Amino acid sequence: MNIRVIDSHTGGEPTRVVLDGWIIPEAISHDVVAIRNWIDETQANTRTGLLCEPRGSSAWVGALLVPPKAHHAVAGVVFFNTHATLGMCGHGTIGLVETLKHLEMYEEGEAIIETPVGEVSVLGHQDGSVEIKNVPSYRFQADVEIILPDYGKIIGDIAWGGNWFFLVKSGGPIVNLANLKQLTAFTEQVKTFLKENGITGAEGAEIDHIEVFGAPQVQGANSKNYVLCPSFDYDRSPCGTGTSAKLACLYADGKLAIGQKWIQESITGSTFTGWLEEIDGQLIPHIQGSASIIAESTLHFHEKDEFRWGIV
Repeated sequence: MNIRVIDSHTGGEPTRVVLDGWIIPEAISHDVVAIRNWIDETQANTRTGLLCEPRGSSAWVGALLVPPKAHHAVAGVVFFNTHATLGMCGHGTIGLVETLKHLEMYEEGEAIIETPVGEVSVLGHQDGSVEIKNVPSYRFQADVEIILPDYGKIIGDIAWGGNWFFLVKSGGPIVNLANLKQLTAFTEQVKTFLKENGITGAEGAEIDHIEVFGAPQVQGANSKNYVLCPSFDYDRSPCGTGTSAKLACLYADGKLAIGQKWIQESITGSTFTGWLEEIDGQLIPHIQGSASIIAESTLHFHEKDEFRWGIV
């Protein structure tokens, strides 16, 4: 089996777009929700083979590019990482749009991309950046208190930004790259506590992202973050869905107005600019960032390769 891919990075976080070679059953080939379920139920080997070592690492996010169901959409996509599929991925959408530009499937103007959690609007700007109009975001629960053995009382919000987040408001290590190991250990403890104590998002959904905030270091930025992903690796970018969740919480606290810009710095120093729009009582996050194409290749899956499905 051979699978053709294009790799990019968005603010340091890599995205691998799968173009062809991963054969989808014809009956579901235009249905991103059904394709997501199919991957989860039957395609774990291919998913890990695409992203895990030796072809990738736990930092990678994959994006299976598929034909859209709706005529007004330019593409459908199912995002996944080494752990599972994802509902939505902000940095991955920016990387996908850069890939569509590279393939001459998208030039400029507003376009629609289908994801398993709904349609996402994208807009390419003349400076090369990409703006995402994300799915509606909201704060589900405020000021949730948890107790960790090594850190004591931690307070955070539970919010939806296309994925479920626990956004730490107080407690934990200082957010900078020098504290990477401490931040990873801390957020892993938070995630484990939430799961073991039945603390979830809406309808029992697993909170699979943990986000910690600190003082920015980039001039003009409002905040610096560290985000633990479901793969238990950290997001090198500021995290598009995490920034969306953050905007919803800021609005709920009266700290951000509709249309007000928020610059979110990542643990690596890259930035996204975000703001909120209100439509029919729902908060619609806009996230703007840039991606770069870094490789175009064909991945080979030989039967005699003992690690063809990745080192899991």
